[in-house]
Amino acid sequence: MTVCESTTIQEHLERARAPIDAELERILPPAEEYPQSIHRAMRYSVFAGGKRLRPALCLEAGRLFDGDEKLLVRVGSALELVHTYSLIHDDLPALDNDALRRGKPTSHVVFGEATAILAGDALLTLAFEVIAAAGADNGARQVLQVIQELAHALGTVEGMVGGQVADLESTDSNHDSARLDYIHSAKTGAFIRAAVRTGAILAQADHAGLDCITTYGEKIGLAFQIADDLLDVVGTQEQMGKTLGKDEKQHKATYPALHGIEPSRQIAHRLATEACLALAPYGQRAQVLQGIAMYIVGRRR
Repeated sequence: MTVCESTTIQEHLERARAPIDAELERILPPAEEYPQSIHRAMRYSVFAGGKRLRPALCLEAGRLFDGDEKLLVRVGSALELVHTYSLIHDDLPALDNDALRRGKPTSHVVFGEATAILAGDALLTLAFEVIAAAGADNGARQVLQVIQELAHALGTVEGMVGGQVADLESTDSNHDSARLDYIHSAKTGAFIRAAVRTGAILAQADHAGLDCITTYGEKIGLAFQIADDLLDVVGTQEQMGKTLGKDEKQHKATYPALHGIEPSRQIAHRLATEACLALAPYGQRAQVLQGIAMYIVGRRR
């Protein structure tokens, strides 16, 4: 199995930023549009940095099945709005209470808690508006399926909100492997899985293709959060751009806490390898997605 080198993948992700950022600039209200406070807050967090990983995954999954680039960029950009909403809310005092994100003060620190909450709400709402509007010029059936896919990935049963609640309710006394896997798979993994499935759905992948990309998304989604857990322990604040060591202080369930550092690394790499194998039927066409899987577990931020 051949995959792209991590440095090449990082360069690839950087190149993918340009069309995504251009689309985000197009769909976000101007900072000077009334009411300016909310629009400034929305743009502040969206353009604060970040890898644009979820849009890139949507784009690359769609390319695997010969999807329409313009549509993939449009919907991928909406996914970045959703991701930014989740970060704004995750940093709030009622949740992680973090003052730093991507090396910059968090939204509630800059704009106040009320505006930060509303900025997150506005980004989530705008994301669904953008995706729904894409259905007017493209396959409405696929766009409706994407809306359902995304809503489920953000919900309470197997999605982001459910994972966040389970994380908040996690204590030292109820840490176990099954609960931890649910938290990671729902809080982080479900949205990453939805990103690749979204690209495949828009490209009208067949059932076999959708099964392969789903397995890939599930594997890298969990691997991504394990890597994040590890970086909270062994990374630096300069690398990560956020406060580190908070998981341990808040007694959160993490892979290093439950399994140890080195076993967690091994689990993450095994998941990334399994993700790559899931796309083996596509040969060289899947090389970028396979490279992203290995990049995820080897990243330093």
